[in-house]
Amino acid sequence: MKIRLGYVAISNALGNKVTSSSNVTYKTYSKLNSQEKRIQKLKSITSSNFNALEKIIRYNIENDIHFYRITSALIPLTTHPEVPNWEYRKIFKKDFEYIGKLIRQSNMRVDTHPDQFNVINSAKDEVVQNTIRNLSRQVEWFEDLNYPEGKMVIHVGGATGGKEAALKRFVDNFKVFPQDIQNRLIIENDDKIYTAKETLSLCEQLQVPMVLDVHHHNCNNDGENIYDMLGEIFDTWNGQPLPPKIHFSSPKDGELDRKHADYIDADDFINFIENSRVLNTDFDVMLECKEKDIALFKLVDDIKKLKPKYNWIDKTTLSI
Repeated sequence: MKIRLGYVAISNALGNKVTSSSNVTYKTYSKLNSQEKRIQKLKSITSSNFNALEKIIRYNIENDIHFYRITSALIPLTTHPEVPNWEYRKIFKKDFEYIGKLIRQSNMRVDTHPDQFNVINSAKDEVVQNTIRNLSRQVEWFEDLNYPEGKMVIHVGGATGGKEAALKRFVDNFKVFPQDIQNRLIIENDDKIYTAKETLSLCEQLQVPMVLDVHHHNCNNDGENIYDMLGEIFDTWNGQPLPPKIHFSSPKDGELDRKHADYIDADDFINFIENSRVLNTDFDVMLECKEKDIALFKLVDDIKKLKPKYNWIDKTTLSI
């Protein structure tokens, strides 16, 4: 069983000057006194983001980090309805291609997690249509990266009208989404509304891979033992080119605190691994913690101290 560790968007080891999430508010953008200056502002920020993303990808390669979440803020204001299409795909075509080449050559897994205002099961048609537009942009990113394995993580959404009605609305809306969006989506249980069991049932119905968030399950469940469902969750990935992925984080204050801690509790992580061994299934772990890659390597060091007999294939890949 092989387990690869990954982190989200920002490399804390590289420092805050290396960010692929630089942005500009629409208010600032609209105050620029010509369309030429507005487009130049967007170009400048996008160029900076691509330069930073290349540095992060190269850092990941040098440090054997094979799993990484690309920020949803890579292209500023790309989905804002008042910002005209400025053909960034054409302007930055070579940048997309080069980053994609680095990702493919290093066999790195990358995905995205569109922002929480993207709600497939919204009762408001305007929100659903905006969600389609926003998700389409990230589908285009994967296309421009020439990365067919790319997936977008999304939550089930709200519960307007009750869970049963909201789940039906998700299914109905999902089925009329463009096929290229359907093919890229993977669904995650959340920490307030939809449990892992409910999310699993939805994923099985739609034949979409499920992303288990272990901390969300701990905060939001109906008494289910996650290990009784883990095999079924992993089975939703059957036929996919990449292994199952999970999200793992530790609570900041108290066992059920929804906020993420700076680091990962190594004892809890090892407990999850040990309980997963019976399945003998490779999986990737996105660590969602404030200290990002620094927390990743601290977790590795902690595991090595607690479980010295574990076998490490490289700096971030565990084989047991």
